[in-house]
Amino acid sequence: MLFTATALVVISSYTSLSFSSAVFAFVSTTCGLAWASAPIAKERQQGAKVARSKTAKRKNEKIIWAQVIESIPDPVFILGPQNNLLYANEHAKNIFNIKKLGIGISAIIRTPKFLEAIDAVAESKEKKKIQLVERTPIERQFTVNIAWLERENGLEREDKSDPTILVHFRDLTEQERLNRMRADFIANASHELRTPIAALLGFVETLQGPAKNDEAAREKFLGIMAVQGRRMTNLVDDLLSLSRVEMNAHRIPNEKVNLVTLLHNTMDSLSPLAEQQNIKLEFEEPEKEFIAIGEEDELSQVFQNLVHNAIKYGKNNGEGYVRIYLADIKRDKNEQEKIKVIVEDNGIGIASHHIPRLTERFYRANIEQSREKGGTGLGLAITKHIITHHRGELKINSRQDHGSIFSVLLPKA
Repeated sequence: MLFTATALVVISSYTSLSFSSAVFAFVSTTCGLAWASAPIAKERQQGAKVARSKTAKRKNEKIIWAQVIESIPDPVFILGPQNNLLYANEHAKNIFNIKKLGIGISAIIRTPKFLEAIDAVAESKEKKKIQLVERTPIERQFTVNIAWLERENGLEREDKSDPTILVHFRDLTEQERLNRMRADFIANASHELRTPIAALLGFVETLQGPAKNDEAAREKFLGIMAVQGRRMTNLVDDLLSLSRVEMNAHRIPNEKVNLVTLLHNTMDSLSPLAEQQNIKLEFEEPEKEFIAIGEEDELSQVFQNLVHNAIKYGKNNGEGYVRIYLADIKRDKNEQEKIKVIVEDNGIGIASHHIPRLTERFYRANIEQSREKGGTGLGLAITKHIITHHRGELKINSRQDHGSIFSVLLPKA
């Protein structure tokens, strides 16, 4: 339209001239306008080109950031200039239950200490490290590293989609749990060993001093010392067993074990103890063989522990019994079939609030009764470790004063 209007004006202004002169004048004028507007058009083209370049660069930047943070095995955030969440890797989304991006970081983590650290980094442009404890949905502990992201060639951030701050979370939850377990384990083991050692030393001093020539006292004290010595031996044996099981946890068992034969051997070895406690051992022998995948020595230890516990606690003001039987477990087509071995007693039972913790190291439902019967507090912990090592399951059902049922599920060969 500009071209047409210009043409009309120029031609009308040259009406007094000949037609050829008018055409020459029109062409000269329009060419001059084109030459004058050429720098403006070129500048506009360059501006559009720069804008497209910036858009492409931001797009590439987003792809690169997404690829980088997804390769990090810890939770990572990238924040924008307004502390809005630009990127979060899958680890961060899972742990902090993030449903969408673009929201403010304060909507995800509300801890004042964390938000103050973000603001401090944004103001000072310096790295910052803090310790963070998140209590929902479960308690987790983190070391959080917060770093300012410098722009290329010192370019200013133009909108809220520019990456500004990187937040890296190092999850210390499992490490702290293991540290507490290790500390508790050392404290409990030391306590369990200190008691019999103190008793032994006390009786030795007595026999060396006041009871040196007292034959009756000597016989009595030597009997007690023998009991305390066996208690320490059992504890050391269980500690070694637990250590051995944990060291072999990465090796998957692959032998075939005949559970009927193994349970027969367990019954034979524990029959004298059952008779001594007036406990009747019953084994419902199946008509067919039950072959499991596992290590025979470890599985033997599992059922020795379970049957031994059933004998120790399997009597409740009357005649006691321990029943053992096997069953097949039918699973989905995609799941491996399992064999269930059940050890049942009619003993004193276990209160329901103790059951979730029974397989913890040194945990006892009744400490005095356990020590009186020679328990170390490690038997069920070892049992649980071995069964887990076999890719199996341990289930415990019990009612106080009504007995207990321990079910072991093992992969079927």
